[in-house]
Amino acid sequence: MSAEPEQAGPIELRDPAIRLEMKRAGVWIGMVLAVLAVIVLAQPLLLIFAGIVLAAMLDGGARLLGRVLPIGRGWRLAIVTLAGIGFLVWTIQFAGTELAAEAARLRVVIAAQVERLLAWGNQMGLVQGGLDVQQLSGQIMGTLGRLGSAVSSALGAIASAVMILVIGIFIAIEPRLYQRGVAWMLPMESRDRFYRSAAKMGYVMRRLMAGRLLGMAVEGVGTWLLLLAGGVPMAALLGILTGLLAFLPNIGAIISGVLIVLAGFSVGVNEGLWAIAVYLIVQTVDGYLIVPYVAKKTVDLAPALVLGAQLLFGALFGLMGLMLADPMVAMLKTALEQKSEDDEDDAEEEAEARARKRRPKTA
Repeated sequence: MSAEPEQAGPIELRDPAIRLEMKRAGVWIGMVLAVLAVIVLAQPLLLIFAGIVLAAMLDGGARLLGRVLPIGRGWRLAIVTLAGIGFLVWTIQFAGTELAAEAARLRVVIAAQVERLLAWGNQMGLVQGGLDVQQLSGQIMGTLGRLGSAVSSALGAIASAVMILVIGIFIAIEPRLYQRGVAWMLPMESRDRFYRSAAKMGYVMRRLMAGRLLGMAVEGVGTWLLLLAGGVPMAALLGILTGLLAFLPNIGAIISGVLIVLAGFSVGVNEGLWAIAVYLIVQTVDGYLIVPYVAKKTVDLAPALVLGAQLLFGALFGLMGLMLADPMVAMLKTALEQKSEDDEDDAEEEAEARARKRRPKTA
């Protein structure tokens, strides 16, 4: 009687079925580890992405300066970088004292206005339990949760800003070097596609940030001048806050609008109505002129998509995630669109190749 052949055991890795299941398990384990790595390294990754965003802004400024100043790219990049740093230093050094005083005054005005609103709500029966400003601010901060964790200390904020600046400058000086470094880790057949996607994403990022800076300038300067003309107090501070908050689409406009209206009604009804008109005018110009122009030149993002991404990234990654949600969504959409275009081109090439094979050969 002949012995039956031995069968592979459950731990025998030579079995093709076992190897296939091990590969599948390895893929899932790798995906879980990647997600955990992103969660653990969220803040460093956000700092790196912020540096990439800054590099796109510096590179875009150098390209724009090259249209009017025919000098080397290194010199143009140095001029743009020094101009940006100089503007920040000037704002902090020369306008810091006045803006700090206005900021303290604005805080008092907002607290007084909120107390008046809460008192009116108590009279109308809309607010129960005698809720005061301190309780309201505590509830708001509790709702925001981790929103301010990224800037919990001045030292941490300064260190983060310095790291973003250094990363942005280094990438802006030699962007091709870092592209080649990433491409080196990819298969040879995928590198051309990566370079096309990187070029498209860089183009979109430069245009997106240029439009964002244009919107910030228009909203900030326009709010300052119009509020100053209407006699609304703290026009300079409100203009700067509006310009800075314009970096956050949707959410920034709501916050700046509340501040402007509260400051206007702190003086009188006429000033309050003027503040509302200023807010509507500025947001209309930005929403119907600047934003459509930028979307036409870059990537058209649905407002609900941007707002949802801001809420999601803000809850997950804090203030830094909230600020970078819009560029992240834009880059993801650009990468997906480029992948779709590449897949369509590959499908057309394969169809043409099959059509040539089916053609009869002529003598």
